[in-house]
Amino acid sequence: MRNERQPATAGEIRVAAKPRGVGAGGERHETRPVNWAAKCERHKTRPAPRGSNGEQGQARRLNVGGAGGGRGEAGASVKRLRVVVLTDESLVPPADYAGADYTDEPWRMERDIEVALQSLGHEVRVLGVVRNLEAIESVHREWRPHIAFNLLEDVYGVIAYDHNMVSFLELMGLAYTGCNPLGLMVSRDKALTKKLLAYHRIAVPRFLVCRQGRAVQRPKGLEFPLIVKPLLEDSSAGISRESVVEDDARLVERVKFVQERFESDAIVEEFIAGRELYVGVMGNYRLEVFPAWELVIANQPEGVPLVATARVKWHRGYQKRLGVKTRPAKDLPEGFVAHLERLSRRIYRILGLSGYARLDYRLGSDGRAYLVEANANPQLARGEDFAASAEHGGVSYAELIQRIVSLGLRWKDSHAIE
Repeated sequence: MRNERQPATAGEIRVAAKPRGVGAGGERHETRPVNWAAKCERHKTRPAPRGSNGEQGQARRLNVGGAGGGRGEAGASVKRLRVVVLTDESLVPPADYAGADYTDEPWRMERDIEVALQSLGHEVRVLGVVRNLEAIESVHREWRPHIAFNLLEDVYGVIAYDHNMVSFLELMGLAYTGCNPLGLMVSRDKALTKKLLAYHRIAVPRFLVCRQGRAVQRPKGLEFPLIVKPLLEDSSAGISRESVVEDDARLVERVKFVQERFESDAIVEEFIAGRELYVGVMGNYRLEVFPAWELVIANQPEGVPLVATARVKWHRGYQKRLGVKTRPAKDLPEGFVAHLERLSRRIYRILGLSGYARLDYRLGSDGRAYLVEANANPQLARGEDFAASAEHGGVSYAELIQRIVSLGLRWKDSHAIE
């Protein structure tokens, strides 16, 4: 998600709720603090799962035919590919911005990826899309790109249609980066995600879906404080300090606001008042988990709960005033890091994700990590959470982009439509 959208010419192409402790059958489990070191010890001798295509933890350099060849930023030889970057038409970086500082521009991610792909020796075109699907077909037919780097967050202005765009690419036979259609659809729906994970006895906050046009009826087991969010939006859209409510009157008021503002259903979740961690996962079958990242607000006002609001995530001035930053998670319980890696792999597979994703957790007072949201195709700008975590784990930005491309090509090879 970006702060603002800038106007551009259409079609522009430019080279460049289940309660905690309750299982699927209704049985109750204890929620006492967990000895993560002991759990970790039991898993030490288990062999890592192997993907059906022999995918390794570190993606191999792609070996795809194309005109010419080159050497990437890291010096490794790569085949030169034709890559079309698909994004919203308002987020196509201007052609005359080369070399200038664009840190605060809404199209920063697009420029970062474009520059990284070019540094790897690939030929790149950026295509702005809103309703002009014919432009994608035209580029595919005339330029024959090897892969589409998919950065589209909505289709026809509807965020819930993002998986349809990926299905469109699959039907054309065009490889794409990021998540597959089913994984996008499942992870987009916060309630469906939590239902699936609760069935597999993975900790999620208690929740309630409030449908448009229906009265809000809070069940007795759903206790305050609660947080109200749009059901299908991402990037903290619709989330502010007012999203956390303490009584039924404020709950009804906030649900109404979300439903009217986003013209969609709302989800009401138990508010987990603990540390917020982000875990990046990359892969199709053989998965790589990056170091856990943590949201820290140095100047958090006293008595105000920690909430990753839209302003906290995207407003530069607000971030500076409150001392907002993300960094490697520190001082976690012994064995918890290994547990979080295993848990993240399991969630990624349960939700049917592919390519890359970021999993957002809250740490509860019982010592458990509660999955709050699963974000397929998260923000990829240089220095943002996913890329920073990967770099902390030893993967440079250019190498990260190359691996994402490789995974997209490999997914097409294993899911080709005959």
